[in-house]
Amino acid sequence: MLQARFNLITADPDRMADTVGYIKSEIRPAVESLHGSMGMSLYANTEVGVAVLESFWASRAALIASEQITAPRRKDTVRRAMGTVCVERYRVPVFEREAPLDTGAGLRLTRMDVEGSRVEDAVEGYGATVVPWLAETAGFCGALLLVDWNSGHSISETIWDSPKTLAASRSVAARVRVETVKSTGCVIRALEEYDLVFNTARIGGM
Repeated sequence: MLQARFNLITADPDRMADTVGYIKSEIRPAVESLHGSMGMSLYANTEVGVAVLESFWASRAALIASEQITAPRRKDTVRRAMGTVCVERYRVPVFEREAPLDTGAGLRLTRMDVEGSRVEDAVEGYGATVVPWLAETAGFCGALLLVDWNSGHSISETIWDSPKTLAASRSVAARVRVETVKSTGCVIRALEEYDLVFNTARIGGM
């Protein structure tokens, strides 16, 4: 199953441009050249000074092996940002791409906690119900579900082709969250929105 390393970076907003530039020019090529890399994504809220950097891996072994390269660069990123980083690791049971991603796309990120006994049901429901529902909404480009099977902590990521369609989808997304809580008993922990910087994440030959 596809694996993901999720980095939540907080930064001095005045240093975001330099931090993003370093990630694009130094971290991205180094990480994407590693064995088992399945691409990366970077989303940011430059006004607030928050970014989400993700790397995707073909296996758990590839993710772990990459730490020797990624850990020092993560320290460099935090130093440049004058900020902090929180690192989380997930499996990615749902990865749907409906349209190409261009600059200007937006991300809605929803953090959820699911009871361990209901994780499988939540994953199945997300792929079979949530994604098709959202796919009927204008501007939908794709969705990912990141899951820690041990803790039940999960992250839903839905990608939209512009800030306008991201904003227009908020009512639909709200209804989806209500239905998800009803059907799985999950707890919604946080809701965030970001702008796309780049996304090369893929499955196989995608």
